[in-house]
Amino acid sequence: MAAQSPLPSAAADPAAAPENRSGLQTILDLLPYLWPRGDIGSHVRVIVSSLFLVAAKAANVVVPLAYAAAVDALTPANLPGRTALIVIPAALILGYGLLRVSASFFGEFRDAIFAAVQQRAARTVALETFRHLHRLSLRFHLDRQTGGMSRAIERGTQGIQNVLRLAVFNVLPTLLEVVLVTSIIWTVFDWRFALVTGVAIGMYLTFTVSYSGYRVRIRRSMNESDSEAQTKAIDSLLNFETVKYFGNETLETSRFDLALARYEKAAVKSQVSLNMLNLGQAAIIAVGLTVVMFLAALGVQDGTMSVGKFVLVNTYLMQLYQPLNMLGFVYREIKQGLVDMEQMFRLMALEQEVADKPDARALTKVRGEVVFDNVVFGYRPDRRILKGVSFRIPPGRSLAIVGSTGAGKSTISRLLFRFYDVTGGSVAIDGQDVRDVSQESLRGCIGVVPQDTVLFNDTIRYNIAYGRPGASQAEIEQAARLAQVHDFVLRLPDGYETRVGERGLKLSGGEKQRVAIARTILKNPPILILDEATSALDTRTEQDIQAALRELSEHRTTLTIAHRLSTVVEADEIIVLDQGVIAERGTHAALLAQDGLYARMWQMQAEQVEQAEPVAA
Repeated sequence: MAAQSPLPSAAADPAAAPENRSGLQTILDLLPYLWPRGDIGSHVRVIVSSLFLVAAKAANVVVPLAYAAAVDALTPANLPGRTALIVIPAALILGYGLLRVSASFFGEFRDAIFAAVQQRAARTVALETFRHLHRLSLRFHLDRQTGGMSRAIERGTQGIQNVLRLAVFNVLPTLLEVVLVTSIIWTVFDWRFALVTGVAIGMYLTFTVSYSGYRVRIRRSMNESDSEAQTKAIDSLLNFETVKYFGNETLETSRFDLALARYEKAAVKSQVSLNMLNLGQAAIIAVGLTVVMFLAALGVQDGTMSVGKFVLVNTYLMQLYQPLNMLGFVYREIKQGLVDMEQMFRLMALEQEVADKPDARALTKVRGEVVFDNVVFGYRPDRRILKGVSFRIPPGRSLAIVGSTGAGKSTISRLLFRFYDVTGGSVAIDGQDVRDVSQESLRGCIGVVPQDTVLFNDTIRYNIAYGRPGASQAEIEQAARLAQVHDFVLRLPDGYETRVGERGLKLSGGEKQRVAIARTILKNPPILILDEATSALDTRTEQDIQAALRELSEHRTTLTIAHRLSTVVEADEIIVLDQGVIAERGTHAALLAQDGLYARMWQMQAEQVEQAEPVAA
């Protein structure tokens, strides 16, 4: 296509999007997905799982009390008779077992009930991101890095699951358990035990949070290097033929290896910092546990504490430090999950360049009149592409636009399809400004056969049916017949179930164009854009395709953008664009009679054809 390069957008790369979002902002963005409006089932699951959470921790906190009581009951001083030896410790041991089972029971049911909420939230956010990416402007996607965006969504979805699983069922329960255990220690023992416990917990959390903040920066660097490596790999594989044409396998490998080396360096740094974090946490836990056990041992020695209480304080602290040790891991994972989610939510925060008005109405009962009224447009503010272009295509008639490369021909089709909004003048269909109608209805009434036909890596049937999802096999085959591709498909071993490969590379250029024409026929739009639909084909294939295009264009308003003038001689009107303005206009015969720019272009192309014929012979 003859189009100017749009102004690069910094937001095209998720990693280069605006400043880093705070973890709190990311969490606030996630909360509505945990409590979706109107979803009573999700609300019930959240409430029930929260009740199970509290019940699990309550049972877990009472377990050491039963254990300590059983130890005291088994000491010789507390065994006055054989009945007590059998009944009391047995009851305490039975209660201890039931409490442990209850804690596990409530915990597992909590996770099972919340799993649906967790997975639904991850699915909804990923779907919203995908939908939002399709709403973003063509300018964004022309600058996009597909591999980076794909990884951002993949990591973000996994990050949501990690944050929900760990924050809701590890951080909150652990904090609740810390409060309960500290209170019990203060009540059962004295303030010294509670103070040592509190100081140790405070030092542990402070060290974990501060050091993990440093590790988050390393994680961001890892993510950026990972996205860069994946982007380079996908881009290289998508352009496999180009790489082979120029023999640049070594260049592509070195570019990929350079990105992997940056990731390797960041990954090693991340692992070393993790080891240091674990070492610091272990030291704080060991010191706190040693001091408390020393205080408890003194209590047993002077007779102020029983053996059961000595066991109790040890059990509580071991039980407390275990989730605290996990809390360090959980905090790191949550911070990393928030970083992973950050890119996805930044993608969702990107604003649409071209958006429907709040009161946009649907474009219905389209007759097909197209009017460009003094249209001014530029991809960059400092360089205009179109400078006051005006024309009208009556319903059911055809208009062709020709001109040199860069004259703005394809820009006109993009404005009609509203990939961009004009900066001056207006574009209207049936008297309605395209900015006042919904994009869905506008694009639903326009069919496009582009120069570079890109097919989905699926079957021929799927690619034709893409013009109207849900079409019957008979309708698909009828469209294929009109596009002169049906017989070719039947000769294939798998017929309409033949897969076309990545971007349709298993088909020739002419075959891909026929498939594109078939799906446009199936769409049955009142307005048709042929954007240099045959410029990349040989002369014989072009003639065959032109026959299919004439069938497609019949009774439709047709805008043809062409480089080969031989393809537009039958147009009702031809416009010659030159440097963003209409230099000439008229029928083919009238323009030749003017002996101007169009006539010179015609003569030049005729000479090129004449020179090519002896070579071909």
